[in-house]
Amino acid sequence: MSASRRSVAARVLVVALGLGVASAQVFAEPPEGKGRNKHKQQKEEHGDAGVSAGALITAGITAAIAHQYALDSGVRMGGHKPLPPGIRKNLARGKPLPPGIAKKAAPSAMLGRLPRHPGYEWQMAGTDLVLVQIGTAIVADVLRDVFR
Repeated sequence: MSASRRSVAARVLVVALGLGVASAQVFAEPPEGKGRNKHKQQKEEHGDAGVSAGALITAGITAAIAHQYALDSGVRMGGHKPLPPGIRKNLARGKPLPPGIAKKAAPSAMLGRLPRHPGYEWQMAGTDLVLVQIGTAIVADVLRDVFR
């Protein structure tokens, strides 16, 4: 075989291999609407909450101190029902507020003593005091049994 024929044969081989790789990539992806959905894939890549718990602030106060603030402010204790166990389990730092929670602002008499965090608000959820990111409704911190 002459040098020019080998050169042509090598080029043909390179082109054929290139087409094979390109066609394998095209056929490797499932058709539109089939296979893994994009939401599930994004969830795996970015995590369930979408916001890392490390990016959130903390309350800057303990549940015991918040309980004392509530007592000092005249908030009625014992009149609040705890959340159902399934909903309470989903009330966690870095997760969105669970659906079905009656959003209730923390008592105004108590708000003056609680730490202020721009972009966050204090809410009551059953017997718990929750610090929530305003725009996303992501739970930044949960102080358990403050109103028990």
